[in-house]
Amino acid sequence: MKPPPFEYHAPRDVGEALRTLAEVGGKVLAGGQSLIPMLNMRLAAPAHLVDISRLRELQVMEATEDGVRVGAAVTHAQAERSEAHPLLSRALKLVAHPVIRNRGTVVGSLVHADPAAELPAVLAVLGGSVRVARWDGPVRDVGAEEFFVGPMESAVQPGELAVSAFFPALGPRTGAAFEEVARRHGDYALAGVCAVVTLGEDGHAEAATLACIGVGHVPVVVDVAGNPAEAARVVRERVEPEGDIHASADYRRHLVGVLAERALRNATREAGVRGA
Repeated sequence: MKPPPFEYHAPRDVGEALRTLAEVGGKVLAGGQSLIPMLNMRLAAPAHLVDISRLRELQVMEATEDGVRVGAAVTHAQAERSEAHPLLSRALKLVAHPVIRNRGTVVGSLVHADPAAELPAVLAVLGGSVRVARWDGPVRDVGAEEFFVGPMESAVQPGELAVSAFFPALGPRTGAAFEEVARRHGDYALAGVCAVVTLGEDGHAEAATLACIGVGHVPVVVDVAGNPAEAARVVRERVEPEGDIHASADYRRHLVGVLAERALRNATREAGVRGA
């Protein structure tokens, strides 16, 4: 199918993009890897598209000792090649296929807020944030715990533009892992778990946080530092998976427990190496 008719806007800078969004509303077009299929399937029919993909101000990544800030026009492939954040790079290798990663953007994936996508889990488990701007208001940083509102729904309001995302750095004696199971590489995961573990001086887990995908309306974040040996049980009690033609709800619940144990084990091992 072809998309419904729309008016195309190509602003020359972020200010013009914000002014256009304030005047006409519409949808923001960055990489288009989620939006274009939705248009073609007539699942979305905006009257205006505001293309930000050529705005140099949004094509920047800034890495500091505190973390990495990724501009809204930075593609998956650019972020992956930069290796600026080990967990982000690891998760990006699981996102779809190279052709899609060459066009799709990191921030676009966050705003799309697909509950089975990898990048929302990375932002959630790290406690990151998304910077949102509008023409007639102040810039605001929205924490991951408030950014993902529901399936395919983020905190970005009509007339607003997500200009960047911030992924906090992994601290000392901290390791991370991302484990998922998909029918084929590049498909959406049946379930997945992202883990971050920090070891204390005595070698025991001082902090251990998991973020699960494909088993809830948003990334399900679970703190298992108090009882890592019971991580599988705790996670299975917290998630609310749904069944479909690919997997039943019971199978997804079982699977996420197995992946939680595996991710926790691998993140702990990496934390030990980084702390050595």
